[in-house]
Amino acid sequence: MANTAKAYILIECTVGRTKEVVTGLSRLKGMKSVESVTGPYDVIAIVELNTLNEIGDLVTQHIHPITGITRTVTCLVV
Repeated sequence: MANTAKAYILIECTVGRTKEVVTGLSRLKGMKSVESVTGPYDVIAIVELNTLNEIGDLVTQHIHPITGITRTVTCLVV
């Protein structure tokens, strides 16, 4: 997409819920990549949408409610 907003979303999950979280995230509009990782976060997702506001809405309305997500950090690409 040309002229899009992009963000990396770092996600912590409840123990044993990572696969479910990855599956739920993969179904959302705007997800370009969803990967399970090692380290302080369990999942890193890359999102591209038309505006930064759309990314914010995606995070608060669609990502936070996914069962198994305990915390997110959204890093906007500048």
